[in-house]
Amino acid sequence: MKSIKIQNHALSVRQPFAEQIISGKRKLNIDKVTNIRGRVYIYASKTPKLEAYEKMKIRPGTFPVGVLIGTVEIVDCKESQGVSLDTCQPKRLKTLIAPEGHPQPMWFKPFKE
Repeated sequence: MKSIKIQNHALSVRQPFAEQIISGKRKLNIDKVTNIRGRVYIYASKTPKLEAYEKMKIRPGTFPVGVLIGTVEIVDCKESQGVSLDTCQPKRLKTLIAPEGHPQPMWFKPFKE
C-alpha cells in the first residue's frame, strides 16, 4: 500500500464548509494567496458558520469541530476576484485528531516539530 505524505500544515475551515471540502468540493475561497502545495490537513474550526447550517437545512452540531477531519491535495491557488484554492483527492481521516499546535484563523502547524 502506498504511503501518502502529509505536510505539517492545516487549513482551519468553519463547519459545515470543512465537511463540504472533505466530501469533494473542489474550490474554496480563502483570504490570501498561499504557496503551499501538496497534501495538507483540514481542521474543522470550533466556531461554526451558523448561517450556512440554516441555509443547508442542517442542525448545528451535526459535524465535528475542533479536530482534524481529513486531508486534501492543494494543486493551485489563484487570485482573481478573490483568492481561490484548488483542491483534489479529499480523504477523510478514519479517526479524528485533536491538533497539538494551537489552531490559527487560517493556516497552522497541527503537530509539534
